[in-house]
Amino acid sequence: MNAVADLIPHSGSMVLLERIIDYDDQSLIAEVVVRGDGLLGGDERSVPAWVGIEYMAQAIAAFAGVMARQAGEPIRLGFLLGTRRYGSNIAAFKAGSTLTVRVKKIMQDDNLGVFDCRIDGEGVEITANLNVYQPPLNDTPEVVSLVENVAG
Repeated sequence: MNAVADLIPHSGSMVLLERIIDYDDQSLIAEVVVRGDGLLGGDERSVPAWVGIEYMAQAIAAFAGVMARQAGEPIRLGFLLGTRRYGSNIAAFKAGSTLTVRVKKIMQDDNLGVFDCRIDGEGVEITANLNVYQPPLNDTPEVVSLVENVAG
């Protein structure tokens, strides 16, 4: 199985997924070990449960990366447009805990997608639908430039 960092447009400490467990043409399952480094909030003991949205988004990015690799295409940048139906039974993840992140394609066209997402772990049940956008391959440099200018 490919390393997660080879499948998503993130690098270094921003790669939050530990590994890809399984995938098919409709879904992907990944594993996360919750880090207590405070990168996205929290401290050495816990991380806010809303960070699960980023875990889900990275699992979707990994799914897109796997599909791109299978099609002989480059890994492309994608954007989280929104989250619907977010439900969580916890307020925070325990640092060091292992979580399973599942993403399943509900619909996807060339640029837009909706995924049913779930995070499970010991005492953890989180669900959400994520809406994502991936610019066309030939527009990606302009979109990256725009994002860099806005963020810059």
